[in-house]
Amino acid sequence: MGQPFFLRDFSVSAIVAGFVAVLVSYASSAVIVFQAAEAAGASPAQIGGWLSTLGLGMGVTSLGLSLYYRVPVLTAWSTPGAALLATSLGDYTLAEAIGVFLFSGALMVICGATGIFARLMERIPHALAAAMLGGVLLRFGLEAFASLEDNLTLVGAMCIAYLLGRRYCPRYAVLGVLLAGLAVAGLQGGIDTTQVTLAIDMPEPVAPRFTLSSLIGVGIPLFVVSMASQNAPGVATLRAAGYTPPVSPLIACTGLATLILAPLGGFSICLAAITAAICMGPEAHPDPERRYMAAACAGAFYLLAGLFGGSIGTLFAALPGPLVLAIAGLALLTTIGGSLHNALHDAAHRDAALVTFLITASGVMLLGVGAAFWGLVGGMLTRALLTPARQS
Repeated sequence: MGQPFFLRDFSVSAIVAGFVAVLVSYASSAVIVFQAAEAAGASPAQIGGWLSTLGLGMGVTSLGLSLYYRVPVLTAWSTPGAALLATSLGDYTLAEAIGVFLFSGALMVICGATGIFARLMERIPHALAAAMLGGVLLRFGLEAFASLEDNLTLVGAMCIAYLLGRRYCPRYAVLGVLLAGLAVAGLQGGIDTTQVTLAIDMPEPVAPRFTLSSLIGVGIPLFVVSMASQNAPGVATLRAAGYTPPVSPLIACTGLATLILAPLGGFSICLAAITAAICMGPEAHPDPERRYMAAACAGAFYLLAGLFGGSIGTLFAALPGPLVLAIAGLALLTTIGGSLHNALHDAAHRDAALVTFLITASGVMLLGVGAAFWGLVGGMLTRALLTPARQS
């Protein structure tokens, strides 16, 4: 009897890509989840339980969906959603916040089960999806090189390691960057482990309370932000990388996970975009059909992070900021380049793709919805206006 398919497709590069994806996820936005939980009135123990719940939920969904579809499906909490909650929950009780999470999760399940979201996504051309992905990721590429100003030695060594890795061992270039960064940061004394504590935080269920004001004032905006600023870019990222899993089951599964975990603080589990891109590039594996293992490995790291809840935040906080910025940007360089190529190579969609890219890269937020959504809207409007002129 041969090996199971997931063991045949297992690789060191997949482990590295999965670890980097989780590192970037927690290091870049865990503090926003802390702020959202504090705004809801959660105690320190409950905040740790929220992070445990989210880590376990993202781990199970990433691992299960990636192995089932053999596609790099990575999930994440909704960072825009957490930012919304951090500024909107101050006037509501913790029980009302849990009610909001349940309401938003139920709407996501309905949206996935009816296929409405999938039909909307099918109308987005591949070039615009690639342009949106490029705009989302541009900030990470820029910040990687901007961090040279903060620590030239550290980031410079990581850049050199990346170039050498790309030249002599492309598959493990990101691993070389990570090891070089840790080595230089360690020699500089930049890794502060004094505040690192490891403890298992048990989630505490909270009974929900539903009020019309909280559901309309926070629940609907949370649903819209999660779908427009997280799930839409997540689906577009998959399609820009050449993967076409069924969209409706993905949305329904993540919505169901949110619905189940909401009483424990799982405010939103959505499709990832930025961190998912790390698992979809050639650094994860030269063969696109085997890159799903990178997302599966990320799921395993999510499960590990979930076991330790809020303690894992202190571990990632021990790393210097320039190291995190550099590893994220360098890991995404190939994906950024591929996105720009796919967005602009077709002259028929070039104007619309450029509008999509620029709006997304601008980071503009309108009506509480992030730039990725408005980039797609701007690109679709541009395409609708310019296409008839070209055909006449």
